[in-house]
Amino acid sequence: MVATKNESESNRSYTVSSRPPVKTAGGKSISITVPTFRRPDMNRVKNPRPWGARSLLVCYLLAALIFGYAGAWLENQNAGVGGVTYATLNGQKKIVTSQSQLINQIAKTVGPSVVSVNVNITSATPSTNGFGLFGFVQPEQEQAAGTGIILSSDGLIVTNRHVVPVGTTSVSVTLNNGTELKDVSVIGRTNASSSLDIAFLKINNLEGQKLTPAIIGNSSQVQVGDSVVAIGNALGQFQNTVTSGIISGYGRSVQASSSSGTSSEDLADLFQTDAAINEGNSGGPLVNMNGQVIGINVATASGAQNIGFSIPINDVKGLINQVTKTGKFSVPYLGVRFIPLTSDVANEYNLSVSNGAFIAPSSDPTQPSIVPGSPAENAGLQINDIITAVNGTSIDQNHSLTALLDQFTPGTKVTLTVIRGNKTISVDVTLGSQPSS
Repeated sequence: MVATKNESESNRSYTVSSRPPVKTAGGKSISITVPTFRRPDMNRVKNPRPWGARSLLVCYLLAALIFGYAGAWLENQNAGVGGVTYATLNGQKKIVTSQSQLINQIAKTVGPSVVSVNVNITSATPSTNGFGLFGFVQPEQEQAAGTGIILSSDGLIVTNRHVVPVGTTSVSVTLNNGTELKDVSVIGRTNASSSLDIAFLKINNLEGQKLTPAIIGNSSQVQVGDSVVAIGNALGQFQNTVTSGIISGYGRSVQASSSSGTSSEDLADLFQTDAAINEGNSGGPLVNMNGQVIGINVATASGAQNIGFSIPINDVKGLINQVTKTGKFSVPYLGVRFIPLTSDVANEYNLSVSNGAFIAPSSDPTQPSIVPGSPAENAGLQINDIITAVNGTSIDQNHSLTALLDQFTPGTKVTLTVIRGNKTISVDVTLGSQPSS
């Protein structure tokens, strides 16, 4: 299966590797049967006694109970399609009468927090004329476009690193109201070997524009089947296109490569969604029904019907907090390549646990499982180790190794819980700073 990276007009594509990855709401209807009481000697009573206060009280209580359940039942019915639904958007409770109106409200609420990212990139390619005949390399300018999410009122933006790759010479952003701001710099980006495809931008001159930061949600609360909305700069020219769908899965890993096949990268711990994601949507938000960002759109699979991928926002929160506080970008670095465990992976490798980060043997000598000279090697981590926790927090479907490590800054000492053979040990590691390449 091939995954196409929804980058922009540069047509980057992703291939979902067939090898082991590297790296449910219901209503309740309650029926109440009120018993009919009949005295056995009722026909013999000529002058029945009037109801007392106690009997009246019982009747009132029964009536209240019946009407209470009836009201709850009606509310549940009205919460469906065509009924009344309450949504909290930007801290305000709003009433919507249908799913389409809810999506419309989300688009209006989140739209101002989404920008189009326009990029000029210098690429060195052999010239087809002049000195090119003698091997002279003539730099060429390419244009690309993607999407970004506003994080702060002073101009901090998060997007994908492949939207602003190495070689980017200039960046501009277009706001929801159509205003283009050209004084934009790249604060930093993860490197190509990182499973986290993230970059941060900063608008240096707002030109009097007032920015609306997005509301960041909690991706660990996301479940398969949850409704989501994707917003982005489709095809690099249709700004703030809105699509909707559900979360189809999580913990997905894909191997990404450009359409030319000249570069590839491994992405892990991704949400899978059937909300349509197109080229140019890269770096845009995947939001829940409360208008909160729970993912950053990164790729889509070609040759399939609406299979897209998004980075869980919790995997990026540590970096967002760091850049917001310091204005600098520095990624904590361990130096291992691992497979996020699932039941299927555990069965395939005959492992004793189904949660954790498995440092599997690498078949590619250029990509060792433990990077030489890295903090992981210095701490004594070994191939076939399974990292199950970081500082006591277990690695599971809601807490990836990447997300847990990104909560710390370079230079921080952390304790890893590791299964090695039949033993569980603790390994202290001082995190480094991610190399630029």
